[in-house]
Amino acid sequence: MTNYNAHIDTLSSLRQSNLPQWQGINSEYAARMQLQNRFKTGLDIAKYTAKVMREDMAAYDGDSSQYTQSLGCWHGFTAQQMMMAIKRHQKTTKRSYVYLSGWMVAALRSEFGPLPDQSMHEKTAVPMLIEEIYTFLKQADARELDHLYKALDEAKAQGGDVAAITAQIDNFETHVVPIIADIDAGFGNEEATYLLAKKMIEAGACAIQIENQVSDAKQCGHQAGKVTVPHEDFLAKINAVRYAFLELGVDDGIIVARTDSLGASLTQKIPVSKEAGDLASQYLSFLDTQPISGGDDLLEGETAIKLNGQLCKPVRLDNGLYQFRAGTEKDRVVLDCVTSLQHGADLLWIETEKPNVEQIAELVNRVREQVPNAKLVYNNSPSFNWTLKFREQVYSQWQQDGRDLSAYPDPSQDPKVLMDASLDGSELAKEADHHVQNFQRDGAREAGIFHHLITLPTYHTAALSTDILAEGYFGDLGMLAYVRDVQRQEIRREQASVKHQDLAGSNIGDTHKEYFCGENALKAGGEANTMNQF
Repeated sequence: MTNYNAHIDTLSSLRQSNLPQWQGINSEYAARMQLQNRFKTGLDIAKYTAKVMREDMAAYDGDSSQYTQSLGCWHGFTAQQMMMAIKRHQKTTKRSYVYLSGWMVAALRSEFGPLPDQSMHEKTAVPMLIEEIYTFLKQADARELDHLYKALDEAKAQGGDVAAITAQIDNFETHVVPIIADIDAGFGNEEATYLLAKKMIEAGACAIQIENQVSDAKQCGHQAGKVTVPHEDFLAKINAVRYAFLELGVDDGIIVARTDSLGASLTQKIPVSKEAGDLASQYLSFLDTQPISGGDDLLEGETAIKLNGQLCKPVRLDNGLYQFRAGTEKDRVVLDCVTSLQHGADLLWIETEKPNVEQIAELVNRVREQVPNAKLVYNNSPSFNWTLKFREQVYSQWQQDGRDLSAYPDPSQDPKVLMDASLDGSELAKEADHHVQNFQRDGAREAGIFHHLITLPTYHTAALSTDILAEGYFGDLGMLAYVRDVQRQEIRREQASVKHQDLAGSNIGDTHKEYFCGENALKAGGEANTMNQF
């Protein structure tokens, strides 16, 4: 909440004290420019958005229907368009965030070209994208306020409702929202994690997500070959991020601790246990081991450990890595989550192999036995085949209920048979789609999911929309492919992008020219501007 007239009064006093040098300055114009640039630094943004996110977390604790959402954005423009669309359609930006995906930074923002999600891209690309996103979101604020200022001037000139427009300015809701930013596994050791976290926070990030994989062996969460680190190593990096927040004065900064243990079976490091029952000994208890009678049973480079009073050695693979016992995955996830929350993390991220509310709830409920207010950030991943997985879930449930399934193909014969387009209108498909539609509500209510995100949606929407346009434009449709499927849709949806000059800042520039040059301003607008066709 601002006070437009109070800003003008403040600037008027400042101008008066600097006369005659400031005689060319208009106090109201200066006040407008101040309000259009509410956030002066990235730290201003981080402090503001951290407070927003903390309030949202508290609201969720009281009412699970108050969950939050985001989409992953790989460019400032996609984030800007997402937030402008949310504000236009939902009439508010509340509980809507931006997600910054390390996967998309690697695939789309690296100077090396497209890369896999293995932390090979420049670490500086992450804070640079955060800064870029907030630059575009602040520009969305400036554009919308510029329109309100023009409406205010028109109302003053024509005797309109000045008070109503002033109230809109005073109650203006910013497009600047929290970013949950992916720092992968920290891009190095604890010091490297701390240094990068500082850059990300200075750029505006209020929430940093870090995972328990080995930094130099990091893999995408939905691919094989993941290698996790002992808890002490991961907690040191959580501490590093917290120190970065505190050093920069973002006391409410949020840490999202991600565990990949559900799909990871490897580790490269044997931690040293100092006393029975400590974290190192719990980590060691999950390893695949062989009993030995003494040191003579050890080969060069092998290590002996004692588990439950028995001397044994961890089984080492040919590649030098150690392996966890099959069946320990869930226990490792729970221990990861509990220790992270007890040592500085605020939210959890459990990377799963399928979108199943019951599976997620089982893990979260076990965590909540020790940390009652545990909450998740959950990846509604495009790596899941949502159609297939939910049709499988419905098929399995109906099978358990004894329903007649003779009208449907048997997925045990072909795992992908339920994907057939001929089933799209079937009762099973409709029931599966109903579950997909309600997945976020159900997950928030039953599985402790505070924040739902899709990591890579704008990667896929860019690919899909470009494919559709290219097919028609370079095919038989020619220009109609653009006019019918792009421009006409923009106009009818009342998207700002149809007036691309205004969206890019042309009208703001004209306004500034009026401020700076008065009647001598050479403006880009006017009757000859083709944007007036819209």
